Amino acid sequence: MSFEQERLAILQEAELETQAIRAGHHRTAEGEHSEPIFTTSSYVFDSAAAAAARFSGEEAGNVYSRYTNPTVKIFEERIAALEGAEQAVATSSGMAAILGACMALLQSGDHVICSRSVFGTTTVVFNRYLAKFGVEVTWVKATDYDQWQAAMGDKTRLLFLETPSNPLSEVVDIQRVADIAHSGDALLMVDNCFCTPALQRPLSLGADLVIHSATKYLDGQGRCLGGVVVGRSEELNEVLAYVRSCGPTMSPFNAWVFLKGLETLKLRMDAHSAAALDLAQWLVAQPGTEKVFYSGLEDHPQHALAKKQQSGFGGVLSFCVKGDKQSAWDFIDATRLLSITANLGDVKTTIVHPATTTHGRLSDEDKAIAGISDNLIRIAVGLESLIDIKKDLQRGFAAL
Repeated sequence: MSFEQERLAILQEAELETQAIRAGHHRTAEGEHSEPIFTTSSYVFDSAAAAAARFSGEEAGNVYSRYTNPTVKIFEERIAALEGAEQAVATSSGMAAILGACMALLQSGDHVICSRSVFGTTTVVFNRYLAKFGVEVTWVKATDYDQWQAAMGDKTRLLFLETPSNPLSEVVDIQRVADIAHSGDALLMVDNCFCTPALQRPLSLGADLVIHSATKYLDGQGRCLGGVVVGRSEELNEVLAYVRSCGPTMSPFNAWVFLKGLETLKLRMDAHSAAALDLAQWLVAQPGTEKVFYSGLEDHPQHALAKKQQSGFGGVLSFCVKGDKQSAWDFIDATRLLSITANLGDVKTTIVHPATTTHGRLSDEDKAIAGISDNLIRIAVGLESLIDIKKDLQRGFAAL
């Protein structure tokens, strides 16, 4: 066994923190310490026969950076290692990852069951675009397992959920929904954006596919857009074929940025979780608070489940202020430190009004069903001093 082979074998058995820093990097002849950025659109072959062998798949190697790029490959191998998966396919955004998986694995006439507690744009993709191609969708309450079971049918091919959910932090029993999916030969796909593999590994709990918006915590500093689908090679090769033909590709530079983000993933997620729990407990005690949604609180309905299937509660919480939409807007507008933006997962704390932003395209009826009220505010807790974050939120309470 060569030195490099021995090093890679050791990495396969390493802890998550080590894999997040070193997995996937097959050093070039230059012996670089940090991962290189391969900013090239295409690759040169030694001969016409060599080119033919690469394009046909008879010979391994890079063909065209729409679907084979060494920097992107390092990111794919690293996130696959962190999730305990056989393979990963990177995409241009988190939504491209969801659409790519669906386009690759579904066909007209198939049936999907989806939790109502998902990102608003995910709802739009299923209702407006997949429906145009004859894919039927049934919506269920995330934590009502009788609804999941009752919705299963002969044509059910995919079950989709977020846990914890955006923005109400509902926690779904992954193993239980996986068992329901597999009883009908369907796949379970889990959006693991809020926890990341640093806090939760859905594949180990029975899920078949994991989706990430790498834009969020995998980056950690709000720099780039990206997504990734993770799972078994059987399904991921289909996703790769879709990306190869349709082109929702992650750029080499973005992949390199995400690699740098992964190096501190565990440290950041632990810090985000600790800060969010502290802030959630503080918000509960504020007279202007009507209700706080965070699975780290002991009175959260799925607190015990969150403790069982997660190693931390994550950095996102939501709360209702006393009042209406204008009260929520006044609260948000009174802050001066927090960033008013719909993104999350940054070292900078963000604050947003879900009913008019992330879930703004939902009908009033769908918002009500999903629990998105007009007085709801979402905070993604960053890594600033909690003293300063609380002072800024006090400005919001003073405006009520």
